[in-house]
Formats: sequence, structure tokens, C-alpha cells
Amino acid sequence: MTLQVQGKQLEDYVKDSRAEFESNLKKLVDIPSVSMDPAHKADMVRCAEEAAKMIRDAGGEAEIVQTKGYPCVIGDFKSSPDHPTVLVYNHIDVQPADPSEWKTEPFNMKIDGETYFGRGTTDDKGPALTVLYAAVYARQNNLPLNIKFLWELEEEIGSPNFEAFLKENVAKLKTDSIVVSDTIWISRERPAIGYGLRGLQGMLVRLKTGTKDVHSGLTGGLARNPVGELAGLIGKMYDPKTGQVTIPGYYDKVRKLTADEEKDFVKSGFTVDGFKKAHELHSTRYTDNLEGAKRIWAMPTLEVHGITGGYTGPGVKTIVPHQAEAKISMRLVPDMDPEEVVKIFTDFVKKEIPDAEVLREGTLHPYVGDRASAHAAAAKQAMTDAFGVEPVFVREGGSIGAVVSMKNVLGKDAIFMGLSLPEHGYHAINENYDWKQTSGGIKMFVKYFEAVSKLK
Repeated sequence: MTLQVQGKQLEDYVKDSRAEFESNLKKLVDIPSVSMDPAHKADMVRCAEEAAKMIRDAGGEAEIVQTKGYPCVIGDFKSSPDHPTVLVYNHIDVQPADPSEWKTEPFNMKIDGETYFGRGTTDDKGPALTVLYAAVYARQNNLPLNIKFLWELEEEIGSPNFEAFLKENVAKLKTDSIVVSDTIWISRERPAIGYGLRGLQGMLVRLKTGTKDVHSGLTGGLARNPVGELAGLIGKMYDPKTGQVTIPGYYDKVRKLTADEEKDFVKSGFTVDGFKKAHELHSTRYTDNLEGAKRIWAMPTLEVHGITGGYTGPGVKTIVPHQAEAKISMRLVPDMDPEEVVKIFTDFVKKEIPDAEVLREGTLHPYVGDRASAHAAAAKQAMTDAFGVEPVFVREGGSIGAVVSMKNVLGKDAIFMGLSLPEHGYHAINENYDWKQTSGGIKMFVKYFEAVSKLK
């Protein structure tokens, strides 16, 4: 059977689904499933239960599987064991939100025309529901494809229990392919299919030079200043104006872009000016568009998130601090090994400040998939058919640890078919999603499911 993406039957289905979609999205968004805040433990369970209920109400089977942390939801729209299987991954936990900063209540979804405001609308509850509605249509039309859903509730805290969960549930999650809907387009006018993710390695550097803060008049000039020493250390680690890391060996394993990859980066339409506008930046390190794209998608970074220690109140308190801490992370690209990066980082710190304490804070490996696969071609055609614009293949600057875990345990590459836009505000105040991306997304996934059902 052929499902016509532009056909009246599908158009009517999408139109008729709008009210129910918006109602269900509100139910999910109104649950503050903030995984990093233990105060929301009950909300995490409630979110899993509501999500499982929605899958069942849509005609699928659903199971809540407890991990050592928060649960995962497994959904299943079964066709036949003889038909191919696709596994769709999304996460339904969210970032915190301070209501005082928002125009609307973050956990009370508001609809303004075609726009949905609330924490989690675009990251990642809206896209998750969008795929669910496409699966319902595929099932109603007897598409020869098994569609599984895997909705995680710990992605925003680095998926600490996800790989163990996968290993314990391999049989339930067996699949021929994986698709992830948790990525961002270049712009509304330029759809994008991601095929790579940067990894992440967090580090803490602590330095203690005494037992208490001391008077700078009595001790200044002889007493060591840990805040100053860590600031000097950071200045030796990288050039803050260019972002270029100066730790020996840092770039040794960085995979170079191919000519085709660079062409796609240019073709993507990425501009530094557009990037500044989307993220409300006054200036950037680079102004060249290609160099800018490479810096956020294909080059590693070292970022300083904060230095703590000393006096931070009003005015100047003339003390020499006795301890300080630098919070640092590095985004990693293929083929960088986090273990090697930790070693060269630690060796560098110890050479400069032998009595500094270096602590490792979480690891996410980089990922790169096959942009020339049959599934990638199917995704490209499905997106083109649904939105009327040919997408480009780009990498993502962020990290999704679950993708690496699924590759390791399930043995399949992932196709990234996100629906979020820069202006939707991932992790930002006034996060939003919209009906245009929803309606186009339902059509896109229906077309993708149809194409995947025909792949051998």
C-alpha cells in the first residue's frame, strides 16, 4: 500500500488531529518533569504514566520500565514479525524553568495562535508526540512496519542509567533502524538532518592553599592566591579570543571534514549573523560563515563555566582567598577519545600547578553516522516531500549520550529527524513549538515510515 503524503486522506487526518494533539501536549508539558531536581521525583513518575497512557490510547502497547534512576517508557505499534522494525527515540524530561523570567507559566502550556509556549514543548515533548501521531496514521493504514517508541526521562542529566537499561532490555528493543527526533534545523526555511554529535567531558580543577581567607595587607605578596592561579592556568589552556585550545595533543585525533561535508555546511545556509540573532549574542569569535559552522559542528572546544572562590559580595573585601574551583568542559568530536583527553588535560594541570586537584565530571562520547545510507536518503526525501524544501546534512554541536549508547548496545546508527527551530528556545526562557512544524512533521514521519517499510 502506498501512503500519499500530500494526499487528501493524510491532510484531513492531520487537520482533524490538531485539537487532540494540543490537548495531549498540554497534559505532558504541564507536568514539571525536571530530572535534575529531586523535588520533582513524583512528577517524573507521573509523566511516565501519562506518556504510557497516551501510547495505549493511540492503539499501541506501552510499558514503563524502571531504571536505577527514573523510568523509561517503551511503546510498540506491532505489525508483523516479518516486517521491518524502526525504533523512535525521544526524551520527555526537561530543563528547570524560573517562572519569574517567563512571559507565561513554564508548566502551564499556553496556545497563542499556532504557537505553544511551555517548558518541554520543543525539547522534546512536542516532537515526541508528533511522531506518535504519524505512527497512528501508519497503523490505521496497515503499513507493513513495526514501530517502537523509546521515551527516556534522564536525557537532561546525561542519561546515567540509559545504557544499563538498554542492556537489560535488548530483546524488547531489537530493531532494524533507529530514528531520533531531538535536533534543530538551521532555520524555518532550511530543514536539516543531523548525522553527528559532539561528545562532552566535564572537569573540575580545585586548588586549596590554606585553611581560611587571610588579610591581603598582612599576607598579600607572599600568600598564594588560588583564584589568580586558576585564572592563569585557564589562560594557558586556551586563547579566549579565538577559542583555540593550547593543551599539547588536544587536536591530534580530530577527524577532518571531507570536501562534501564542507559543501553541505555551506549549502545549509548557516550564517553567523543569523546565529547571533537566534541566540541573542552581541558578537562572536569568528565572522566567516563556514568557519562559524565548523566551530560549532565539527571542532572541539574548551569552555570555562565558572570560577568560584574568594569574596563575591558588594564592594571590595581585601582578602586573599584560601581555595578556588574552576568548572570546565570540553566538547569532543570524532575521533577524540575521552580517556585520552582526560589524561592530557590532567597532565597539563599537574605540570602547571602540581598541588591542584583534578576531578572528572561525566563523559559523553562523540558520534558520527552514515550520511550516505539508505535510511539517510529516505529521511531526506521524506523531509523534502513534507516541507517542500530539500534538507541539508549537518552535524549537531550538542551531545545526546543516549545515541552513543543505542549504537553500542543495539548496534544501529541513528537518523536525526528533528523538528525544532532556533527560535523555539531549547533550554531557554519562553520555550515554544508550533503547529506548522507539527503538521509538517506528521507528514514527514509518515513518508519516512513508508520508505523504511520498503527497505531490506
